[in-house]
Amino acid sequence: MKKIIICLILILPAAFSFAQSWKKLHYNAVLVDTHNDFPSLSIDEHFSFDQDLYGKANSDLARAKKGGLDVQLFSIWCDGDKQNPYAWANREIDSVYEWVSRNPSTMMMVYSPEDLQKAVNEKKFAAMLGMEGGHMIENKLDNLDKLYARGVRYMTLTWNNSPSWATSALDETTKKDSLPHKGLTDFGKQIVKHMNDLGMIVDISHVGEQTFWDAINTSTKTVIASHSCVYNLCPHRRNLKDDQIKAIGKNGGVIQLNFYSGFVDSTYERKQAAFLKLHKSELDSMVKTGAQPDLAVQVLYKQYKKETDGFRPPLSLLIDHIDYIVKLIGADHVGLGSDFDGCESTPLGLDGVEDYPLITKALKQRGYSNEDIVKILGGNFIRVFQEVQKH
Repeated sequence: MKKIIICLILILPAAFSFAQSWKKLHYNAVLVDTHNDFPSLSIDEHFSFDQDLYGKANSDLARAKKGGLDVQLFSIWCDGDKQNPYAWANREIDSVYEWVSRNPSTMMMVYSPEDLQKAVNEKKFAAMLGMEGGHMIENKLDNLDKLYARGVRYMTLTWNNSPSWATSALDETTKKDSLPHKGLTDFGKQIVKHMNDLGMIVDISHVGEQTFWDAINTSTKTVIASHSCVYNLCPHRRNLKDDQIKAIGKNGGVIQLNFYSGFVDSTYERKQAAFLKLHKSELDSMVKTGAQPDLAVQVLYKQYKKETDGFRPPLSLLIDHIDYIVKLIGADHVGLGSDFDGCESTPLGLDGVEDYPLITKALKQRGYSNEDIVKILGGNFIRVFQEVQKH
């Protein structure tokens, strides 16, 4: 017994020191999340980011502060069936502006690296905008200009659907030879070049492989994958293969890791299919009443949380994806793009924006240096933002 007590006396200070070390590191770093779907959820569920939404959503302003989140790129999104997607994009942007206008002492719209630095200095939550899906510009460069003027600082070239000028990962995988073309058309390449000229980041998450290579070869500026993971660890069409990861590294870009269980864990889709089959009638009923299918699945997961928690992957699998990219192309090319409030399942422990410190703790436990952790948490994205904004 005496030996055990002596061991505890030696271990406890070390454990306390470790906890203090990673917590201090986490809250001193600038934490950037490049993909959160709260704007579309807020309209569907009549939520506001400055409400207390614990148990209702992954995100809210108070919990973001608790989790040490400094910069959020809110995803401006609608599916390919939405009528007047450009107008919908502006409606979502209006929502973000409303949250900021109601909270001038704690929130700030960010349009430039200088704004971002100002927000950090003043300890204000930096709200930024990324647009998920090129279909929302409705084939008009003028709309792209207007969205940039309103604050959109990256555009994901496609969502699951394909605009007329680019093909998505979903369409390239499922439609294959029936597609009228693969990759970027001449107009698609013109859009990428125009984004370069504006200072808007080209985002290659969601795009098909041909679109990926066309975008990489067309862009003269650094790109990102705003919310993607590693294909070799989880062979999903939305994830990046080794040659794509290496190309992003060569470009100087950053892969922002997606927390969605289906992109992290190769066994998740099979387990999810069984769950959805069991609750098919409830899901169909929600969709018939007008709910977007993706959001209907999220509602179903909340209703059966105990059941769905049973097949969430461990946090360690997400860290494995970070490890894989770092070993392949280095720590300068990894970041975080959670997909919070846009997916129905995330690794155990990552229930919302308040849980980001667990990632810092896990990285520290794996032996990452403080310098590399700071890069992964946000420094790498800030570098890309600065590079793309240079004219």
